Amino acid sequence: MTPAGVALPAPRRLWWWYAIAAATFLPAVGFHYVGEEAIFPISSLEMWHRGEWVRQVLYGANLKHNPLFNWLIIPFAAAAGWEHVLAVTRALTIAATIGTGLVLAWLALELHADRAFAAFAALVYLTLADVFFYRGWLAYADPAFAFFLFFSAAALWVACRRESIALLALAAALLACAFLTKALTAYVYYGTVAGLLFLLDARYRRFLLGAGSWLIHLAAAALPLAWLYALPENAGQGERMFGEILAKLVPHSAAAYAAKLALYAFDAALRLMPALAVALWYRWRAGGNGPIERDGAARLATWMALATFAPYWLAPQSSMRYLMPVYPLAALAIARVLWSAGPRAVRAAAFWIAAAIAVKLVVVLAAFPYYQQHYRGAAYADAARRILERTGGQPLYTSDVTASGLSVTAHLDTLRLPRAPLTFPPQEWQSGFILHNAEDPVLGRTVERYRFGGNVVYLLCRGAACGR
Repeated sequence: MTPAGVALPAPRRLWWWYAIAAATFLPAVGFHYVGEEAIFPISSLEMWHRGEWVRQVLYGANLKHNPLFNWLIIPFAAAAGWEHVLAVTRALTIAATIGTGLVLAWLALELHADRAFAAFAALVYLTLADVFFYRGWLAYADPAFAFFLFFSAAALWVACRRESIALLALAAALLACAFLTKALTAYVYYGTVAGLLFLLDARYRRFLLGAGSWLIHLAAAALPLAWLYALPENAGQGERMFGEILAKLVPHSAAAYAAKLALYAFDAALRLMPALAVALWYRWRAGGNGPIERDGAARLATWMALATFAPYWLAPQSSMRYLMPVYPLAALAIARVLWSAGPRAVRAAAFWIAAAIAVKLVVVLAAFPYYQQHYRGAAYADAARRILERTGGQPLYTSDVTASGLSVTAHLDTLRLPRAPLTFPPQEWQSGFILHNAEDPVLGRTVERYRFGGNVVYLLCRGAACGR
């Protein structure tokens, strides 16, 4: 009970709301391909078919990306049937999103010893607009990357509080998983969190400077070097990875960079709705004077969120999806502001969270399925069946890496099994068909056009196959 005699929500009720919010992700398992989601289903099938476990391959070419997410997809897709690979990939991303909320609850319980607040923090995270409506279910590696990376940071924080070498080792192992899921930026995020723990809380310094910590972190730092330079299959991946990071530090123009600085933070704030808006309102009403000012863990979480957000904000080029690991830290800070503001703030946040759940149910049960059936989505599978009928047993290749081309190719790969997945054409090919994103008389003669909204995939032919 609060001093005014008004009860904050009970943990059981909040966990029921969390379960309802989590359940709204389930219809997405059955959605058709969206955007470039087909990359991981295609590459996972190619890796499985080729027996290739180190290199992530697409259309037969080495993408030079890390493959842990593929490793998670392959056994489940092989067991369920490769025609269900998209559903498997979506299920994994949704599990990672829901799991991130549960990790946040664990961290919040450790920091504040309040089961109700732990459940509330998890609910705030899961219903952040960008997570809830979009990135939390898309079949990309970002939710899995966020899960491993935030879990690593949370384990590090709890390890410091408990002075636990076992939890520190867990943090390092999860950091390795984050790197193997995506990129070296995992180490920047982890280092930022570790640096703030070291600088802002003197209690943690002795533990972080201990011999066990040094050994564990040296081993964690050695992993990327071993992966990138000790395995022959990864030749050139390190240079590509570093080059990709450096490329994002080069602005297209001064005007574009200024616009990015001005709009990126605003865009990020919109993606933290509705909880952020309610928290800012009650924070403004408190005039900067309230219980939150005396909450050291909340201040540290706020600094972590801001510090891990800053590199993406300041980099001349960065996507909003890179913020996935930042969202749980932001949710922790937002939830603490609301909880400290009292029952009215929590009830206001709960109202808007309930409204978000209602809107999402309309979207996932009616609006988006209608869009996919009548505009873009279901047509990918239909086009793949028509292409198979048109090409018969003739050689078929693909060079279309647009979202529509990838989606059609993903369907073709599963429909053609047990034949090999489609690849780029060989340097010299005399006869056959190829999927391309434009008409190209040099590549082949156009025989069919498949339109998906504003995009067109072209089926070209060459040689004797054209007479079929």
